Parts: sequence; structure tokens; C-alpha cells
Amino acid sequence: MSKEEILLNDLNPQQRDAVLHTGSPLLVLAGAGSGKTRVITHKFAYLTKSKKFSPHSIFTVTFTNRASDEMKGRIANLIGKDVDSSWIGTFHSQCNKILRREIKALGYDNSFLIYDEDDQCNLVRHILREFKIYEAMYKGVVSRISSLKSSLTSPSKFLSKSTGFGFDEKLAKVYVRYQDELKRCNALDFDDLIVLAVKLFEENPGLLEKYHSIFKYILVDEFQDTNYAQYRLLKLLAEENNICAVGDDDQSIYKFRGADVTNILNFEKDFPGAMVIKLEQNYRSTQNILDVAGAIIAGNPLRRPKRLWTERGVGEKVYHCWLGTEEEESRHIAKMIKELYLKGEYNYRDFAVLYRVNFQARAIEDILRNELIPYRVMGGISFYHRKEIKDVIAYMRLAINPDDNVSLRRIINCPPRGIGAATLSKIEHEAKKKSTSLFSTIRTILKANGVALSAREKLNRFVKIIGDVMPAKYKSAADMLRDIVDKIGYMDFIDEERAQNIYELIASAEGRDINEFSDRAALVTTMDDINTENAVSLMTLHSTKGLEFPVVFVAGLEDGLLPYFKALQNEDEIPEERRLLYVGMTRAKDILWLTGTRKRRLYTKVQEQEPSRFLNDIPPQCCQWIEKAISSQVVALTRPVKKIMSLEIPLSYAAGCRVKHPKWGVGVVRDCYGKGNEQKVTVNFPNVGIKRLALRFANLEKI
Repeated sequence: MSKEEILLNDLNPQQRDAVLHTGSPLLVLAGAGSGKTRVITHKFAYLTKSKKFSPHSIFTVTFTNRASDEMKGRIANLIGKDVDSSWIGTFHSQCNKILRREIKALGYDNSFLIYDEDDQCNLVRHILREFKIYEAMYKGVVSRISSLKSSLTSPSKFLSKSTGFGFDEKLAKVYVRYQDELKRCNALDFDDLIVLAVKLFEENPGLLEKYHSIFKYILVDEFQDTNYAQYRLLKLLAEENNICAVGDDDQSIYKFRGADVTNILNFEKDFPGAMVIKLEQNYRSTQNILDVAGAIIAGNPLRRPKRLWTERGVGEKVYHCWLGTEEEESRHIAKMIKELYLKGEYNYRDFAVLYRVNFQARAIEDILRNELIPYRVMGGISFYHRKEIKDVIAYMRLAINPDDNVSLRRIINCPPRGIGAATLSKIEHEAKKKSTSLFSTIRTILKANGVALSAREKLNRFVKIIGDVMPAKYKSAADMLRDIVDKIGYMDFIDEERAQNIYELIASAEGRDINEFSDRAALVTTMDDINTENAVSLMTLHSTKGLEFPVVFVAGLEDGLLPYFKALQNEDEIPEERRLLYVGMTRAKDILWLTGTRKRRLYTKVQEQEPSRFLNDIPPQCCQWIEKAISSQVVALTRPVKKIMSLEIPLSYAAGCRVKHPKWGVGVVRDCYGKGNEQKVTVNFPNVGIKRLALRFANLEKI
């Protein structure tokens, strides 16, 4: 048997065709679980072994370091050579490699720094302060700048398109200054790595020719996730016939990061004469799971049809369970996990719980912890480890125990109070000298007038807040947390998602003893990675790409959560929500549970929920429908619980968003309620206090 036959021996016919095809551009439409990484690695090996390409002449890009590391390992095994120095890596690492060699052609030094997201945020905050623009906007500004760069919109181009009014005018000023500061520091952010590589090749034809001679073939993984800048880079580097793109339009879920699904849909148009090969044999899931997921995704109008099939058999039916509340949903998930685990069929690492938005994790975490089921939060941090949660709980702890120096250091300038470094240094010095706590030292210094007047006023306000939230005056932990958030004005400087997490924290503390709640939260923060070798995985649907689990739960299948309420306000956003669900469902190998609740706490109040409209597309014969929302008795159904209708969403303002009133200026929305013309909103205006307004008369402007 020849080397080529050995190499191709473990491929199915379609995979083999994809590996062997050269001579024209190739698009491999790789359905979920169809072995796309196997195709890429075997094609790399085929090009080097049979076509005699140098491993250093194949430009291979993917989207995550984990994926590229896996790819390098598998290729090295196939070709029997170390490929660490080859051109295999993420878009950012590949562009960094090019720019380190060539960036002087753009006027930069090749010793440039790379700013990560924290560096970006700090720089933008500094610029916002300098321009006297509301600093809490910094994350939104960073996101918009990233979006502009991914579409190759430079500051000058954005300035020329800007109307010169409102937010865009401010953004243009910040964007120009941001780029100037980066250049002055000889620094690039992540987006610049792609943008400047494109600029390098567009402005230097000689350099482009040089890299054409270096790269004899281009392999692209996860092609559906490319943004405009990445796509433009590939178009520049690819010559007529030397590109193979592997991806799945049904798994394009990163539009919010700039990914453009039309890149894969228009491949034949942009690369004339392209061959398209579909990989439809699935090696991961049972047929019932594939049929349900396939029926869901078939509802998208613009897609390349695929019919996934498997030799794994029909398998168990997909389960849909409709419950009463999010706590019942979490208990049901925990019960199913424990039952399967105790039967000895699965370890905890074999389970994943997926959800649309981060705040859904709180109820699930609480129940898993109570049931002593180890878990880990992936693709992010645990609910109780989030900055906003730890900030608010730190106030509670300091009020309970004024000797808690760790909590005091965390919150003395959170929210910002302008207590300077010199003042803090003096407090630390005095506390150390007298062996007293920081809080006690502050009170002593204030009595002795031991600091400047401006600092004294700020410290007095801080001490008063702690004195005003002593635990003895509250009936429950929720009451105390609510008062803390109000007194410190925390909602005035955080975004909508963080505000929702605070509301979720308060909801979880209802009826709980203050000391008990504080102890429970403290235990969570000291158990970062409990049993990570054998733990249930919790993650958002956006974090699931490239993963698989024997048992998967997709929680929150309700209109307003999945599809998300913002997508329901724009029909063009629904296809991406459908793809998001499809990606989550196709992570499951053996068992798939879909759950939802009739009532869920969203944006400060309990709301009635309707099952997700996507459930209407599920073939009844593939799914077992279970109703627990009305009585404790479990009812097995052959059809959905009720006719699924679209949820009426359209509370105009979410809690935490900023608005402008013609008379009272800028304020922060605390609550929005009512329907249609009867909607009312509660707004906190810093200069005049809380106002309740009828929206049809208020003339509010969203900021």
C-alpha cells in the first residue's frame, strides 16, 4: 500500500475527494461533527507528501489557539515532522508574524507592542476622561472601534462618512485620538494586526508578490466566521487556484464580532471555477439529534442545504421539558445529571449546560452547588466571580465585618470617588503603624482632621455609606443588597448586562439570612476550579464551538431568550439566533434536553414566558414533550405544550440604559413597565432624583 493510500485510508469518500482536489478553488461545506479538522490535516499532509509542497509553504489559518495547537499536533503525527515553525495558526498570530518582518514599510518599528482588551479599555477610558465624555461608555466605544476596523473603516474614512452630530461625532474624535495614541506608543491592538497586514499588501505590490511566492497553498478553517478584513486578506494572498476553505454556514454565530456569513455563501462568485464538496456524514450525534437540529436550521431562508446522517443509529428521542420557574428548571437539570451519573453511564465531565446569556448561570450554579455536583463555567467566569457581583458583595462584607481590609481596598474607590493614591497610602501607613484595620484607621484620621479637606469629605461619605447599611436593619440579604446598590449609585456607571447580573444577584438573595448569604458567596469565591477534571460544563451557546459532550442541556428555550429579545425586534437577526441553537444542539452525542420555563425573572421582575418559536419546527416523532409547568405531575405529550406564539417584547427601555430628557438631562432607567401607549418608565436623574414618566409624553432620547 502506497503512502498516499495509507494517508487516505481512514477517510470517507467525500473527505477523500476534498483532500485530493487541487487545480481550482475548493469550498468544503463541513456539517457539524463531519470531520472537518481531519480533512484539513490530511490535506496538509497530502500536499506535503504527494505534491511535495514544503510544510512552510502552506498558509493555514483558524480562529483559536486551541484549534491551531490541535491542528499542529495532528499534522506533525501525519507527516512525521515538527511543524511548530510552519505557517499554522490564528489569523492574528499569522499577521503578527508577517508584520514583525515587514511593518517598517508602514512606518512602524517591528518591536511594536500588542494591546489586549484590557489595554484597549484603559486607553479608551483615559481618552474619554480627557474629552469629558461619559466614561462608562468605554466598552461600547471599544466595541464600535473594533467593528469599524473589522470592516476596514479607518478613522479618516469614518470621519468622512460621519454626519458630525451625536454619538458618531464623539466616536470619530475618540477613534482618531485612539489611533494616534497607538501609533505614538508603537502599539497595535488585535484588529490592527489584520488591518495593517491588509494595508501592507495593498500598498506594497512587491511584498504581495513575495508572499505569493512563499505561500503555495492556503487552507482556511471555520471560514464562515471570517470578517471583511480577514476575507480581504485571504483574497489578497490567494492566487487563482490555491485556496481551500472549510466551514459551515449553519454554524456562523459571531456576527456581533464582525463575522459575515455571506463570505461563505458567495464563495463561488468570488472564486470563479470553485468546486464545492459537502461533508454530510456525522460522526458525533445520533440520528434523532441530527433530525431535530436539521429541522430547526432548515427554517433559515439563505443557507446551503445539507442533510446530516450517521451510522450511530437513531438513539434516544430529544427531550423538551416545559417547567414553572428557572429554579425548577435548574433542579430538573441537576436531577437528570445526578440520575445518569449514579447509573454509572457518564462522568460529570460528560455533561454540558448551555444557555443564551450569562445571567442564566446563577440559578443553575446555585442548584448544582446545593446538590454537590461539581461544575465549571467555561468561556467566561463564574457568576459570583464577576466584577460587579464581587463589588456589591464586598460592601455587604465590610458592613458585616469592618475589619475586612480586602473588601475595603476593593470598594473604597468603586464607584469612583476620587480618593487619591496619596490618601490611600497614608491610610495604609497609619493602619500598619498602629496595627488597626483600614476602616478603623480612616475613622481615626477623620476625627483628627488628619487629611486634606477634599479627601476628608470623600472619606466621610464612604464611612457614612458603610454606617447606613449595617446588617441589623434588614430583614433579608436581598433588602441589604438593594439598599447598597441604591446608596452607592452603582447602576449609574455599569452597562445593561452588568445591571442584569446585579438584579439576578438580588433575586437570588430573597428571603435569605444576611450572614448565611455572605458565607455562601465567600465559599464560592474560594472554590475556583473545583474538580475541573470531572465537572459539569456551564457555558453560553457562543462558547460551544468545537466542543462536544455525551449529554447536553440547552436551557431557556423561550421567546425573548432564544431567540433573544433584541433579535425579535429585527427579523434580520433571527437567522443567527436559529444558528446559535443549532450549534448548541449539535454538541450533543447521545442525549439532548431542551428546557424552558413559564415564568422567569428578567429585568427586575418576573415575566410570563412563551416557548421558543423555534420549537415549532421540531418533528414530533423525534421528540418527547414533557410538561411540568402547571402541576407537579409530569405529563408526557406527543405535541408541544401549546401553540407557540411570538412574545410581545417591546418594553422600550431596559433597566440600566441611559436616556436624555429635554429638561432634566441625562438619567439612568431603573424600570420600564406597561404595554403600548401605556408604557411608563422610572428614571434616576442625578440632579433631580427619581422620576416616573409616561413614555408617550416624556420625549426621552436613548443614548
